[in-house]
Amino acid sequence: MLVLSRKKDESIVINNDITIVVVEIRGDKVRLGVEAPKEVPVHRREVFEAIARGEAADATAASDVTVSPGEPEGAGPAAVEA
Repeated sequence: MLVLSRKKDESIVINNDITIVVVEIRGDKVRLGVEAPKEVPVHRREVFEAIARGEAADATAASDVTVSPGEPEGAGPAAVEA
């Protein structure tokens, strides 16, 4: 882990296209601004972990669905009759 010291309004650059700026320092809290391309997801760690847990649960649920041979995908027990 790289550890840096920065003051208010100072920044760091990651990979030429992501900038982290120290916006405010108040007591024991630091507010950071993140400038990144739209295609780069930026999340707080707790949000990132919740998303990862949700994706893992979705993948597990998808692998639990079985399709009988010759049965179209999605026509298992959860299919709704039209």
